[in-house]
Amino acid sequence: MKKVLSGIQPSGQLTLGNYIGALQNFVKLQHSEECFFMIVDLHAISVPQDPANLREQTEAVAALFIAAGIDPSKATVFVQSHVREHAELGWLFTTLANMGELERMTQFKDKSSGKESVGAGLFVYPTLMAADILLYNADLVPVGDDQKQHLELTRDLAHRFNTRFGSYFTIPEPYIPKVGARIMSLDDASKKMSKSNPNPASFIALLDPPDVIRKKISRATTDSGREVKYDPANKPEISNLIGIYSHCANMSIAEIEARYEGQGYGPFKKDLAEHVVSVLEPLQNKYHDIRNSGEIHTILKQGAERASEVASRTLADAKDLMGFLRPRG
Repeated sequence: MKKVLSGIQPSGQLTLGNYIGALQNFVKLQHSEECFFMIVDLHAISVPQDPANLREQTEAVAALFIAAGIDPSKATVFVQSHVREHAELGWLFTTLANMGELERMTQFKDKSSGKESVGAGLFVYPTLMAADILLYNADLVPVGDDQKQHLELTRDLAHRFNTRFGSYFTIPEPYIPKVGARIMSLDDASKKMSKSNPNPASFIALLDPPDVIRKKISRATTDSGREVKYDPANKPEISNLIGIYSHCANMSIAEIEARYEGQGYGPFKKDLAEHVVSVLEPLQNKYHDIRNSGEIHTILKQGAERASEVASRTLADAKDLMGFLRPRG
């Protein structure tokens, strides 16, 4: 079994894009690989967070992991800050990274653009991400296109450590599904569906009520014309909706095109909304059961204990190789 590591920030509401692009893949991978899935709260604070919201969202994201189908008996589910080795190895890798490498990170440039002051955490957070991955010597890392650059830095830092201190860390590979890796915004198909978008109509939150989902899809931007045809280059808006339909209805694109031939966007969007609701309602019911039962705290405690067993060994080995003196007595 290969080791898989991935995480999601507890900032904002998880979206249908997170479900299709990440959570569904987590659920598949847990059956064939050794998986570590975490809520990356240390990454979230690279930009200011309201403490009460951070606490609530961390628990909510963890519960959504389980509601989406991640089985804590098959995969290790935990909160990043509950495993202190992440922060310590993150610092060690910060000392191996160069200023130029971090300055070239596209996400840093995007998030710092136009701001008078930028936190140092936002600048160095790719080295913490590297530590997250390498603590578990992950073979595969599910990443979207926007995280490829960070994974490349992780590979470079692992190679640099291995060259300088002795071969130890696995060089991770990206896991990028061919389908469903990128669901776009409902109001602009040139942008990824994002929980940080200030316009709530641009995304479907996993906990949106059915009537809200129906309204958002009915108002989703469509291309000129009325043909339900998958053509990302010339009809990006309807192609994005067809992609969502395909995942939620478990139908091929060709089947969807044939079903709505000559019918226009209206019937298509109405049926799409019902398919999305049929997928999310059971997830929402399970989510509320988990939150009400309080079992998520037990799951996270057990997950952190399992993760710490692996992470503590990795950190101790890395410090030995770097020349740190072990405590005695």
